[in-house]
Amino acid sequence: MVTTASVAARTVADVTDTRETSRSPEFRLAQGALGGLRQDLFHDAFAYRPLNPMAVDGPVTRRLPERIRRKARWTPHAIVAAFAFFVFAVGLDIGPGNGVFVLVFAGMPAVAVLLTLVRPVLAFWAALSFTPFVAFLGSYGDGWPWGPTSGIAQVVVMTVVAARTRPRTAAWMWVITLAYAFFAATLRGGSDNAASVLFPAALAMLFVTVVQVRREAEETVTAQQTVTAVERSRRTLLEERTTIARELHDVVAHHMSVVAIQAEAAPYRVENPPPELEQAFVTIRENAVAALTELRRVLGVVRAEDYEAPDAPQPTLADLGGLIGNVREAGLDVEQTVTGAVRELPQGVELSAYRIIQEALSNVLRHAPGAGAKVEVSYVLGGLGLRIVNGPARGLVKPSPGAGHGITGMRERVTMLNGEMTAEPTEDGGYEVTAFIPVTREETDQ
Repeated sequence: MVTTASVAARTVADVTDTRETSRSPEFRLAQGALGGLRQDLFHDAFAYRPLNPMAVDGPVTRRLPERIRRKARWTPHAIVAAFAFFVFAVGLDIGPGNGVFVLVFAGMPAVAVLLTLVRPVLAFWAALSFTPFVAFLGSYGDGWPWGPTSGIAQVVVMTVVAARTRPRTAAWMWVITLAYAFFAATLRGGSDNAASVLFPAALAMLFVTVVQVRREAEETVTAQQTVTAVERSRRTLLEERTTIARELHDVVAHHMSVVAIQAEAAPYRVENPPPELEQAFVTIRENAVAALTELRRVLGVVRAEDYEAPDAPQPTLADLGGLIGNVREAGLDVEQTVTGAVRELPQGVELSAYRIIQEALSNVLRHAPGAGAKVEVSYVLGGLGLRIVNGPARGLVKPSPGAGHGITGMRERVTMLNGEMTAEPTEDGGYEVTAFIPVTREETDQ
């Protein structure tokens, strides 16, 4: 139900949106800049933000002894404290004769420097606020608006705060300091040393800003590379699983077709079968045909546009001799060993074992040209064991770089069959792939 209040509220909102969109880009830019100033230097100016210890995992610090490395974490704090002590020492050396005055003359700028360790924004305002008091306590004619101690403290504070915040904050600090110098010069009728503070501060903050921007760019690139690597690995994994699904389609489809044919022919093998039995076989055949239809539909989802169904049946371990013969013709010296009682295994197991050996030998050809290889197939009581090992590369042919997709595909096949696999370099510089695929007696009998 539309009420008068809702219509009025909608009208006000539309008018507000119209005003926002009708304002000029210059106005929105100025509004954003003032909002940034308020956010950076006025909002939470008294916020407690302690300086965190330095990371010690860099190329230099990680080589230090553990005892020194623990202390090296506090290097930034020590540098700030050293600057504060330097400002205090300068103040004691050139300050006025009165003891209280000299402590104020030297202590106020030093306190502003130390304040950057816990409240950086407040430290900037404190350093700027201490400037006229230090100038009057010291010598009015020797420097205006900054005395020796306050000028050093101002540059140090602005540099440290710029390093602890963002480049926009550094720019606003410099603009405010420039405005203060202009106001002080107008008030006195001239300016003696504003440039001696503004110019070093600009150079120091520019250097800090460049370092910050570069660090942020490196972090962004690193994060993007990490995301890209994760996405690439995920995409590779999905591609390998899709390939496995396509290959196993023929195996599953063959079994379902046999079920459907046997269910259709079974009633004719029994003399005068009861109606219940005929209906049971009809139901079995219908379910088998429906499963085949769904299987083809699923395969259509994972099939690539350029995928072509294989004309020949999927290979098994009986075709391993042909594979090794082809590899030998390609120049790879392969030694084959079969142990245990050779028996027929489930088609999915034999297909996966064949593909694992095929991919391992392909990796030897690509990454270890000239090396010899051994293929061991072990028929054991609880399943099937595979071992493919090769020596180091030999000859003048350079190894071909790879993306690691082959290892991912082999691991996916073994995982799908609840097996275990290892792939690791050998002591002599070669590589070894071992896998065990469990096969129960019931699966073998089927």
